[in-house]
Amino acid sequence: MKANKLTCLLATASILLVSSCGGHTATSYNKADTIALAPCPTFVADSAMQYIKDQCAFGPRIPGSEASSKCAQYLIDKFIQFGAKITLHDSKVVIFDGTRLNCRNIVASLNPDNPNRILICSHWDSRPWADNDPNPKNHKKPVLAANDGASGVGVMLELCRILQQQPIDTGIDFVCFDAEDMGTPRWAEDDTDREDTWCLGSRNWAQWANEHNYSARYGILLDMVGGRGNTFAREQISMQYAAPVVELLWHLAHQIGYGHYFPMKDGGSLIDDHVNVNKICRIPCLDIVPYYEEGPSSFGPTWHTLDDTPENIDPNVLEAVGQTIAQLLYNDNAE
Repeated sequence: MKANKLTCLLATASILLVSSCGGHTATSYNKADTIALAPCPTFVADSAMQYIKDQCAFGPRIPGSEASSKCAQYLIDKFIQFGAKITLHDSKVVIFDGTRLNCRNIVASLNPDNPNRILICSHWDSRPWADNDPNPKNHKKPVLAANDGASGVGVMLELCRILQQQPIDTGIDFVCFDAEDMGTPRWAEDDTDREDTWCLGSRNWAQWANEHNYSARYGILLDMVGGRGNTFAREQISMQYAAPVVELLWHLAHQIGYGHYFPMKDGGSLIDDHVNVNKICRIPCLDIVPYYEEGPSSFGPTWHTLDDTPENIDPNVLEAVGQTIAQLLYNDNAE
């Protein structure tokens, strides 16, 4: 039985995990190291940008809202247009104040009968409260969420489109998680920022997936992958559960010319949708998420503000993320 190329590359990446410091695994790469690159189509950042604008045109996609319902249908139609089979996972979630909301996770699958699968995911909901906005008067206004939600979905849609044009055999599941951004707002009477108030849709999906024996070899979470000035350090929960894939992806980014966006440095440790995938589904899942060492937020200046609009998305950042993931997928598929 032939091991596919990614299995070999992951083994190589694992060998490169050479030292440990402060509880975090460190990796050493020789710049002369190269990975044989499979032919890969071009990720069109302008297309991803249009998908972001289309989502934002519905307004804030707050779970259970009319805008959310209309945007869900748009995403379903787009993924079907690009050849995916749709599975809807509907459930209820209870947010920080006890309110129950409808939650819809959208799964778009390519090659659904192939047990050899890769998971690519992003949340698609908008935060109802701009509680990090510099103007306190905006703290109870909804966020348009061009970066914090729509950017990851825009990248997934473009990946699905190019995979339709140049198919691979590997099974791919694009999962749009709902109700990620309903965590306790800063203005709440009890403003204790409990971890269990975030990532509600992915938790429900992960429990469902675990009960139905869903499996994938690894997963990639996209969160805020289009902001101007974004760079993506290696998030530490990702390094704990999926270090070989992190190292491979970052190394590929450097090799194909996007090293500036993927610096070989450690970032923070986040509660994000990948935690549920790792801990509940036990699928090694990494998080591509921005890391700012300076500024009002480690996620960038527009995080949870009214400035999270399409005007503040950089197509060059979308291209860096999308093309790197595309290269990983086509390398994975190559014999």
